[in-house]
Amino acid sequence: MSDERPPAEDFASVLNASRSGWNAAMGLRFVRATRDEVIGELEIGEAHRQPYGLVHGGVYAGIIEAAASVGAALDARAIGRGAVGLENHTSFLRAVREGMLRVVARPLARGRRTQVWEATVRDGEGRELASGRVRLLVVEPDVPIAGEAIAIDGEEDRR
Repeated sequence: MSDERPPAEDFASVLNASRSGWNAAMGLRFVRATRDEVIGELEIGEAHRQPYGLVHGGVYAGIIEAAASVGAALDARAIGRGAVGLENHTSFLRAVREGMLRVVARPLARGRRTQVWEATVRDGEGRELASGRVRLLVVEPDVPIAGEAIAIDGEEDRR
């Protein structure tokens, strides 16, 4: 059985047009979204800051996981599967209070059952603010997660 995957199509405009949930609440916008690389941007606002006025560490961890999850899901989608996060290890390297955050995620390992993605968050000046690795589980579309099957390719949940 061949494990060849189709060429990397850019889904950024599709993702931005249907943005909802956490990505919409945080203001995360995708610049590029393929199965080989995901780039997203977020303009820092009041909702992103912790009580000291610094960007909350959860924002870094969240955009790292979002970018890695999108890439892994696009890769898994090519073979009729989905992907969900199992583990996120994010290191905070530099604090900022304002400006643009840019996350770039790329795969380190893509297996039949798990993937590992690495991501870096930089500010508008290119300084590295955070880095992380996300381990994801590749799942069949009919496997229930939190009580429901995941939707792949816009399909309704399969129950």
